[in-house]
Amino acid sequence: MSNNENRKMKSWVAWLLFFVTVGIVFLLGMLAASITQRRAEVASILNNKKVNITGIESRNEIFAQNYPREYESWIRTADTTFQSEFNGSSVADVLEQRPEMVILWAGYAFSKDYGTPRGHMHAIEDIHHTLRTGAPLSPDEGPQPATCWTCKSPDVPRLMDSLGIAEFYKGTWASLGDEVVNPIGCADCHEAENMNLKISRPGLIEGLKNSGRNIDNIPQQEMRSLACAQCHVEYYFTPDGKYLIFPWHNGLTVEGSERYYDSIRFADYTHKLSRAPIIKAQHPDYEIYKTGIHAQRGVSCADCHMPYISEGGVKYSNHQIRSPLASINSTCQVCHRESEETLRNAVYERQRSANEIRNLVEKELAAAPIEAKFAWERGATEAEMEEALQLIRQSQWRWDYAVASHGGSFHSPVEFQRILAMSLDRAHKARFAISKVLAQLGHTGDVPMPDISTKEKAQAYIGLEMTQEREAKKEFVETVVPEWLKKARANNRLVSRNY
Repeated sequence: MSNNENRKMKSWVAWLLFFVTVGIVFLLGMLAASITQRRAEVASILNNKKVNITGIESRNEIFAQNYPREYESWIRTADTTFQSEFNGSSVADVLEQRPEMVILWAGYAFSKDYGTPRGHMHAIEDIHHTLRTGAPLSPDEGPQPATCWTCKSPDVPRLMDSLGIAEFYKGTWASLGDEVVNPIGCADCHEAENMNLKISRPGLIEGLKNSGRNIDNIPQQEMRSLACAQCHVEYYFTPDGKYLIFPWHNGLTVEGSERYYDSIRFADYTHKLSRAPIIKAQHPDYEIYKTGIHAQRGVSCADCHMPYISEGGVKYSNHQIRSPLASINSTCQVCHRESEETLRNAVYERQRSANEIRNLVEKELAAAPIEAKFAWERGATEAEMEEALQLIRQSQWRWDYAVASHGGSFHSPVEFQRILAMSLDRAHKARFAISKVLAQLGHTGDVPMPDISTKEKAQAYIGLEMTQEREAKKEFVETVVPEWLKKARANNRLVSRNY
């Protein structure tokens, strides 16, 4: 190559480098301007609040003036239109879908009514309407303690602050009906002055302490899961005082909680048919999530259920807390490059697989208490039934722990199916133990099984008077609830809401 050609090549390369450098500088300038604009707008929001909010403000509407984007997305938790292959954001009658559950919960309020959950905006309305809370016509009546309000409203931390934690738990559910009126919202998870994440429920703080951790040393990313873990966890009420406790003393596993419950000889109820002491799992979403790959990779609950949205110069979390499948482009595809269809089917495959073993467990486990009842009626003794009852307790605890966890089959499919497999194993063993007792009593044939093919037949078999239950609830909703809301408005506890 001649010197002339060499000079031309160098000149061309120099001009290329020049324009590339100019382009990079320009893009960096745009990025800096964008960051500056975002910071300016965020600073503007924080420094030009329309309302000064301090303390525990339980009325969610008050926050709308300062944080309109977050508030507008939050009110969309009232939407019930999303539907996936397995349920969605509207209520589905689970007992109607799987009537064996009526038998499993015989003697407990869940045998009367159990529906899939709706969004946070419906929290108060749904607890008013469920048959599980009964139909109290006065503040001193009803089957449930005030503790049942704990995860339903930002009014709860306000009341705990004014009454005291233990005093809050001690009352009846109906005694606070005119005080707990605002659905799950801002003050449940945020400090009013600066909107920093906070833990407002003492159960989580005490649970972390019992597991060897300090709430004051929690990283911000983990707080984006712990804000949810205030409620989406396993817990129980102490027999005396109905104090709410997380059973994390032996870790967050299903076996760890069971060891703790066994050590204090705890049972939520005695099964009406089998007489087994049953632990009723609540919703150990956080515990099962912690065993999955997303938790191990540092992905928080909010990353998937409250994805970020960019509007103008502001980036904020979408407070329409819902299934990630409702917006795969802003949830799953932030990390995964597969198509929406591929990602959606991956979730469905895990759910289908988990449901196969779940259905086997429910059919096998539902037969055990019926056979146990048959053995009792033929004169079985407590000593003879001890092994079978312990196996029923262990099997039902594992089944309930798995199925009560929202999204467990996706959050941690390996752990989810392991727990169900252990439940199925113990259900088999329980039935075998009962068959040995029956053989000793002289019965070697099959135990006659009742027709429990529908929710109504199963409820009739365990002796529930559902017509009476529904009529009492109707009277409660039509007479007591409106008075609660009227009093709340008069006391400035509620801005406005009608059912």
